[in-house]
Amino acid sequence: MKSIAVDMDGVLADVYRQFIDMHFQETGEAIELKQLNGLTEKEAFPFLYKHVNTVGFFKNAPLIPGAKKALANLNAKYRLFIVSAATEFPLSLTEKQSWLNEHFPYIGWKQMVFCGSKEIIKTDIMIDDHFKNLDVFSGETYLFTQPHNELSPEGKHRRVNSWEVVEDILLHDASLAVKSEK
Repeated sequence: MKSIAVDMDGVLADVYRQFIDMHFQETGEAIELKQLNGLTEKEAFPFLYKHVNTVGFFKNAPLIPGAKKALANLNAKYRLFIVSAATEFPLSLTEKQSWLNEHFPYIGWKQMVFCGSKEIIKTDIMIDDHFKNLDVFSGETYLFTQPHNELSPEGKHRRVNSWEVVEDILLHDASLAVKSEK
């Protein structure tokens, strides 16, 4: 059975919503998502490092719409791994595991990969919102649209704008979900 690596932040967890909400709490300034198109996360959120190092940031992030249903369906047809470069923000490790346990109870601890660089990941497919992770991956790649990548050409990656699109591609195209010869 084929394997999939799925990123957390910006793919499963709506960290943009979390940043926008925390920015508003901090400054009283409301930010619209469309204002952030083409900006890196550092450019979009001046308090980014303060917020990601705040207790509860990762634990309380809302879900990306459609993620819960899509992951349940993918988990039934693929060897599914959640892969997060969590070691960059050490507070995030336990929060991310707790978040996954809460929202995706069918994802076991052996399916959770917390790492630094994702260049070590060797699944068949990777779904991520950052080029830095997809560009070093040797398998099939899907670029999950977020404001920081929305204006960039997808290059060699296939752009997906929602979990419904991911399901259409990976679940309804039977040729992609076939057993691999390994």
